[in-house]
Amino acid sequence: MEKFSIILPVRNGGEYVKSCIHGILNQTNQDFNLIILENCSTDGTGEWLESIKNGKIKIYKSNTSLSIEENWARIKDIPKNEFITLIGHDDLLQADYLAEMNNLIEKYPDASLYQAHFSFINAQGDYIKQCRKMAEKYTQSEYLNAMLKDELDSTGTGYMMRSADYDKLGGIPSYPNLLFADHALWIQLTGLSYMAVSEKECFSYRLNQSTSKLSGASQYIDAFYCFLDFLIRLKNKNEAISNLITSEAPGFIKYYCTSLSHRLLKTPEKQRDGKTVAAFIAVCA
Repeated sequence: MEKFSIILPVRNGGEYVKSCIHGILNQTNQDFNLIILENCSTDGTGEWLESIKNGKIKIYKSNTSLSIEENWARIKDIPKNEFITLIGHDDLLQADYLAEMNNLIEKYPDASLYQAHFSFINAQGDYIKQCRKMAEKYTQSEYLNAMLKDELDSTGTGYMMRSADYDKLGGIPSYPNLLFADHALWIQLTGLSYMAVSEKECFSYRLNQSTSKLSGASQYIDAFYCFLDFLIRLKNKNEAISNLITSEAPGFIKYYCTSLSHRLLKTPEKQRDGKTVAAFIAVCA
């Protein structure tokens, strides 16, 4: 068995998935396999994937069209190597990503989550900016604090974790369109030990037509409720976390209450699933 599994769920990846897979296969550290969860693509992605002749690639094709939540849920039940990382089909790993993750694991063998610095790129692949500077380590309280105060750039790509930990936690939560689900997973993983961070920039995250931009207001609000329920459960676990959430969650809730209220106002009434701005604000309050 290799040490790492890179997991790529995809549906209609277009040209982006080709660049993504090229970056994965060109890793300087070749101690990995690439697991692709192909979800009934209709743009030729499935046929192109089948044409690749590389022993590192394992494709799990879905027999029926799945939601994004259902496709990502398959991660928990497939065979994986000791460490896994998840990647969006339009994101790019630099050639030294796995080598740096391996160095980080050797330096901090007791960490439960690993991450590197990264850059943001646009739809054409042009550089936009670097992510904000991260600390070398984050405990669960430190990670949660930075996330609630919007002091951390966090995406679904680039995080490395142990397969056993991922499976034990139940995988990525099945929030609508997986909005906020990655935040909940990273918080849970840091709670097992801590997150270690490389100072090197090792991947690129594409600011494209992301799920968060394309999701309707109703789905976004439902996912937000899921995350608030998660924070409530987390709050009951220990006093330090409880005090942190009591202190910092109101600002986080206020920000999303404002932004999601505006999104709901721009949504036609027939697409709001009965939600009203007044009712949403009342829940946030």
